[in-house]
Amino acid sequence: MSELRHFLFIFSILINTIACSQTTSPILVDYEEITSGDEQIETYFSNIKHKSVGIVANHASLIGDVHLVDTLLKLGVNITKIFCPEHGFRGIAEAGAAIPDKVDPNTGLPVLSLYGKHKKPPKEALQQIDIVLFDLQDVGVRFFTYISTLTYVMQACAEEGIPLIVLDRPNPNGFYVDGPVLAKGYESFVGLQPIPIVYGMTIGEYATMVNGEGWLEDRLLCDLTVIPMKNYKRNYIVKLPVKPSPNLPNWEAVYLYPSLCLFEGTIMSIGRGTDLPFQVYGHPDFANGSFVFTPKPMPWATKPKLMGETCYGQNLKGYAQNFDKMPSQINLSWLIESYKLLQKDHIFFTSYFEKLAGTDKLRKQIEAGYTEEEIHKSWEEELGAFQKIREKYLIYD
Repeated sequence: MSELRHFLFIFSILINTIACSQTTSPILVDYEEITSGDEQIETYFSNIKHKSVGIVANHASLIGDVHLVDTLLKLGVNITKIFCPEHGFRGIAEAGAAIPDKVDPNTGLPVLSLYGKHKKPPKEALQQIDIVLFDLQDVGVRFFTYISTLTYVMQACAEEGIPLIVLDRPNPNGFYVDGPVLAKGYESFVGLQPIPIVYGMTIGEYATMVNGEGWLEDRLLCDLTVIPMKNYKRNYIVKLPVKPSPNLPNWEAVYLYPSLCLFEGTIMSIGRGTDLPFQVYGHPDFANGSFVFTPKPMPWATKPKLMGETCYGQNLKGYAQNFDKMPSQINLSWLIESYKLLQKDHIFFTSYFEKLAGTDKLRKQIEAGYTEEEIHKSWEEELGAFQKIREKYLIYD
């Protein structure tokens, strides 16, 4: 019996060693170290030459310092319409603000909003368009709405028989997969498909999964082409040269976004209306807070939560900078601690929390006193099932 125990002990060490050798730590890199899909004009130019082109783009759709639209116009490409997502074509609108249709003053081209009256490009807007280019900088988190915009664009293109080219860009949160998988009945614009909060795929990979899993209405297939990046690896945390949305000003905010955005469904502030959005959290009654901030109106947050109130909480900028020492997972400890401190005197969760979580289970677990470890363990089975689906569509190492 002792020999068997000794064998099992050695075997367990070997298994753990192999598992550790297959885990790759995240690496912080500059954007210039990769070549994004939009930069590879020679790869897709023949597809759009002599065509009437629609472009889904925003302020971050740049090749170097020049906008993709301006670059292609100089090359003689016939761009007829621009479609813009949440935050608008120039990326200055705050989260949730309806984006009106307008004319781009730099080019004179019509800009049609996909975050207002229409989430999906209307049929009439696609008339006389031969092909659509899609170039948005995603952050790899389910409730960041650009993958929902992607899905609706794919649906519209599939219905009208229009080819779609996705110009791939890095996912700065692509080095891990975590969170509850969206449950049936909780679909919304901040979560359309049964994926976890952090899904570990680039937007190009995600497009192939939407097609491959039959997630478009009526199981339509989009005529899809993805222009992959060069020199990109999945464990890269890429420092984006342009903030992907007004309240994600730097790589630290993007890194913390999957964990802190859950606070948007609570009474807590995550720093909107300060110089540190998505890098702090707090509340006027947060007794354990070592950091003080007061949200105030700003162009990117005109009416922030807890505006004008002195909030006590935590500054997490240093946490993000220690990313290489932190587990690659959503941090729930801040949320659990905040609930314990405030739930006696406040209704802590709002109805929006379940939309962000994609289920009511996480709220119920926190209210029932589950530990962070217990909650993470409860996700293992559904995350394992998602990982098997995801593997079929991965492009990068």
